[in-house]
Amino acid sequence: MITKNKIDSFIEKIPPSPKIIKETLLLVNQGELTKAAKVAGEDMALRTYLKNIVNKPIYGFTNEVNDLSQIFAILGLSLTKQTVYNYMISLLSPDKWVLFKLNKKTFYELQADLSKNWEKILKYLNISDKEMYNAITLLPSSIIITEALFFEHLDDVKLLRETKAIDFNTILSRLCGVSLFDICEEIAKKWEMNEVIYKVIQSSSGTKQSGNKEIDTLGKWMHLLLFYELSKPIFIEARLNDFIDFQIDFVADIYSEFAEVMEIS
Repeated sequence: MITKNKIDSFIEKIPPSPKIIKETLLLVNQGELTKAAKVAGEDMALRTYLKNIVNKPIYGFTNEVNDLSQIFAILGLSLTKQTVYNYMISLLSPDKWVLFKLNKKTFYELQADLSKNWEKILKYLNISDKEMYNAITLLPSSIIITEALFFEHLDDVKLLRETKAIDFNTILSRLCGVSLFDICEEIAKKWEMNEVIYKVIQSSSGTKQSGNKEIDTLGKWMHLLLFYELSKPIFIEARLNDFIDFQIDFVADIYSEFAEVMEIS
């Protein structure tokens, strides 16, 4: 139903980082947030996206923030870079969602929630590696990929799910031998992300551990965070609650700790 060639052609369509984004990220890496904000402001779509994201309720601002320099200062180096990567992921999202009941607003909501809570987790774990903040940006891409790959085969996918209650990642793995996490890894490579990032992504599947204790620990936290977010009413309504299979044994040792961290304001 879905061939490897189909997946390869989809990945091939993913654009490389546009010039303005590359320059923005370069300046962020150099700690030049003011200059980065000025460059980012040249891209109207990026500017609008940044404003929409930072004014989400999870950031807790009572007054709307519109100035890009102020937005970058509020986010700081790590979250600014993470948010720019989120923007690149959003460029892949469809104008109209069919498989999942999403729209631009709810998709941005998911990105903002994941980013902010991933930051909370990394701070709790005393991890200051700025590159690690970017790992969470790839998870929403797997949702876009699922929508795109299954779009032309909706009836077949629905039949498979009705016959046996299996998640979308399992369906893809059985049909063509690759997982959504494999595809995310390919996107990370295309965008020249750090190798550790896609190892954490793979580990977060719960079925492909790296053997590295630190990476697999982060994979556990990311696995739980994904289910925590997708279990919210807005995303259950969007049909995302059965996105991947929850690996309870994989995360059992940190489950209680995770719950406590998520309760921290």
